[in-house]
Amino acid sequence: MPLFVIVRHGQSQWNLENRFTGNTDTPLTDLGRQEAREAGDLLKANQPPNFSIGFTSVLQRAIETMSIILTEIGQADLPIERSEALNERMYGDLQGMNKLEAETQFGAEQVFRWRRGYEDQPPHGERLADTHARVVAYFKTTILPHLQAGQAVLVVAHGNSLRALMMELEHISPADIEKVELATGIPRQYDYDLTTGEFRLLPR
Repeated sequence: MPLFVIVRHGQSQWNLENRFTGNTDTPLTDLGRQEAREAGDLLKANQPPNFSIGFTSVLQRAIETMSIILTEIGQADLPIERSEALNERMYGDLQGMNKLEAETQFGAEQVFRWRRGYEDQPPHGERLADTHARVVAYFKTTILPHLQAGQAVLVVAHGNSLRALMMELEHISPADIEKVELATGIPRQYDYDLTTGEFRLLPR
């Protein structure tokens, strides 16, 4: 069965500063680069993968994480497609704001709803439902055909864009996705069943 792997980029500068990053193009920290190297080590720990293609957002923290991972696994020349469809959720007026300061201003419960709620919209930002719509549409039209052709695929993107994709792959409900947190730099691996079209989450 073809292998499908998703990885959230390593720690970014605004992750370190506890800010709402959204689609602001912030760089990786040194720890973020180390997390990317460790992601590569995890991928090659058992049987080194042989990816046919990779996909990232157009944001530098995802692009650099992908590059580091591919160097670690010996596939630095892998063809990569970049798309804004995989960008992080746009947090609107919250972008750049420290999360604790946001809680002081708006209340912890409201900030939690904006961060985790499927239909809750930050001021002038995207709902997770909006992110889900664009990510899943891109996945079905552009990424899935490679898996259906029997190719192994690697995607490096962002916490919310990948949580949106996990909803599709793992049949997670809008209510349950609120409880899902995706760590930086930890590969999440699936087998794709060519017969049923289902994804099976593999143990770490």
